Amino acid sequence: MSGGAPDEFGLIAELFAPLAAGYPGALGLTDDAAFIAAEPGFDTVATMDSMVAGVHFLPDDPPDLIARKLVRVNLSDLAAKGAEPRLLMLSAAFPANVDRDWLRLFGAGLAEDVRSFAVHLIGGDTVSTPGPLTLTLTALGRVEAGRGLKRSGGRQGDTIWVSGSIGDGALGLKAIRGELPGLAPAHLAFLAGRYRLPQPRTGLGPRLVGLAHGAMDVSDGLVQDLGHLCRASGLAARIEAERVPLSAAAAGVLAADQSLLASVLAGGDDYEVLFTAPAGAERAVIALSAELGVALTPVGSMVAGQAGKVTVLGADGGEIVIDRGGWRHFHAGE
Repeated sequence: MSGGAPDEFGLIAELFAPLAAGYPGALGLTDDAAFIAAEPGFDTVATMDSMVAGVHFLPDDPPDLIARKLVRVNLSDLAAKGAEPRLLMLSAAFPANVDRDWLRLFGAGLAEDVRSFAVHLIGGDTVSTPGPLTLTLTALGRVEAGRGLKRSGGRQGDTIWVSGSIGDGALGLKAIRGELPGLAPAHLAFLAGRYRLPQPRTGLGPRLVGLAHGAMDVSDGLVQDLGHLCRASGLAARIEAERVPLSAAAAGVLAADQSLLASVLAGGDDYEVLFTAPAGAERAVIALSAELGVALTPVGSMVAGQAGKVTVLGADGGEIVIDRGGWRHFHAGE
């Protein structure tokens, strides 16, 4: 790469300060802190996610897409709380040899999604590191006071719904790594795009307030994340594998190799909204799906049982054992 090593303050002034325009409390990113005006009648919802090169994205991924994925995985968390996204704070540990050309592309990607999702960057930190590129974003949103959606809101008898399609992110990573031979070019491009550039359901999330009981986003795999929701709600769940929504690309992959079902159900990187709603709300959910143009699919139900246990049923009603429960950063005994 070319372009010369960046100066920290010049980098902030050139690439990041313009993204704070329009929010006076950010002080043009010229201070050590930002001032956030409290809004009567609303709760502030805060989330923070980190991404590390080689773990959450490939080291040679385009820098603009890395920046945009960073924004989107955080906005996905806000969407699952029913919150409207408002503000961002970025902490970036760039390798010491990163150059200005790479950073300008990163900044351009960040700016694109700041505009697209109508949010403001109000602060953060930039440092150099001898280790891999490490990025952390804090996202702040707002939801009407006391009405935010939580993992713990699921109720016995609720229908379990998911937005969009499941399994594309995990299959996309496999496709990029060349692990899905024979995949049609159009399907490869689609799955790779779903891995590199997820679509946070920011329009859906706030509309689920008052309709859904419990919610979270699917980042570590449908089975594991549903288990988290069940555990917080003190319930178990049953889902039907054949009802889990698939893209045409994922369906094609599974038709060729059924052993990849575990990757679809437990692979992660989907960033769809998983929520529970009373059985009587089906008509309202379907109407919302049509209004927003976002697929919402019922996949199972919340049931009494061991808190956190998720049973996956096949077409014959028998249990399908999913060996991989989802992505984990740390494992017992390691």
